[in-house]
Amino acid sequence: MDRTQKAAAVEELKSIFAEAGSVVMAEFSGMTVAEMTDLRAKLREQGATIRVVKNRLATIAMKDQPFEGAGTMFKGPVAIAWAEDMISAPKVTVEFAKNSKAFKIIGGFMGEEIFDSSGIDALSKLPSREELISMAAQRLLSQATNITSALMSPGRSLSGAIATIEEKAAA
Repeated sequence: MDRTQKAAAVEELKSIFAEAGSVVMAEFSGMTVAEMTDLRAKLREQGATIRVVKNRLATIAMKDQPFEGAGTMFKGPVAIAWAEDMISAPKVTVEFAKNSKAFKIIGGFMGEEIFDSSGIDALSKLPSREELISMAAQRLLSQATNITSALMSPGRSLSGAIATIEEKAAA
């Protein structure tokens, strides 16, 4: 890699770090090509990406950023996984790491927050954006149903009272 290629790679990494909802760093030493392909496919399904990075270039890209301290995690062969949302990359990588001996989560960051492997594990347990939207929609619909019932209740009571008076008058 010549100097211009390195500068372009650093700029690309800066862009990735700036746009990512969260970044997961993992050691992948000993993974087969088939395993890495499988992980890439699983990440792609969730809108996430993984890339092997040069440690030195990644630490340069992190310089003067709020998450600069995460640069210390770049030791040995490291891959980064990221997505626009905060949950996709941690969910997929943590799930994959459970079944793989060669893939180990080192840590990561989200905005200014830097996480170790247990922090990434905790992040992976949060509901995804779609799940949060679904939960909010459910709550809104249940509130609308409650309001409708409350508005209809006095009318039903009045209707029942009128029916009772009518029956007594007819008898």
